[in-house]
Amino acid sequence: MTKRAYGQYCGLARALELVGEKWALLILRDLFVGPRRFSDLHRGLPKISTNILASRLRELEEGGLIRRRVLPRPASGVVYELTEYGADLEDTLLSLGRWGARSLGVVGVGEVATEDSLVMALRATFRPPAQPERIGFELRFADTVVHAVVEDDQLRAGTGGLDRPDLVIITGPEIRDLMSGELSPDDAVASGRVRIDGDLKLLKRFVELFVIDPSPRP
Repeated sequence: MTKRAYGQYCGLARALELVGEKWALLILRDLFVGPRRFSDLHRGLPKISTNILASRLRELEEGGLIRRRVLPRPASGVVYELTEYGADLEDTLLSLGRWGARSLGVVGVGEVATEDSLVMALRATFRPPAQPERIGFELRFADTVVHAVVEDDQLRAGTGGLDRPDLVIITGPEIRDLMSGELSPDDAVASGRVRIDGDLKLLKRFVELFVIDPSPRP
């Protein structure tokens, strides 16, 4: 295997040797949502070639960050999942996502928001409430649906909808402006940029619980 080598006896250099290749962190991002088949990963990263995906998976496996697991019957096939060593990257990955969100602007041509990327964005921006509460949010972005359940000070975010969500948010790239405070919930709904099924007060609570730092990059 040919991999990046910096010739530095340094923890940061070693980390980059393990996860610094193109696509590696995005593969890990998706695996933080849950185990994935090869086809699931390829579907969530539509611009990666199958050869590159196979190469990155092999490198991450050899580095001890992920492993393959054969699904028990009646399911079939193999999934990739994080090892304990790979899972230790969670805080780092979420922090990096929060930092990168400050540079998000207008959606570029060909850019997509996938289920796994949206789930991780919710996890990265979550601010636990000071008082116990339970709210179930369902977010719909075109054909993509994810959910976030806040219970006490914990977040459970995942793909798909909820049986009985307290609030359904139907939106698109505008969600970034909403979560950064650049677009108020009142204006978002009044302008039609965001549609909801539920109480407007819950949308206001959503933007208090999920916050993107509005500070732009220098």
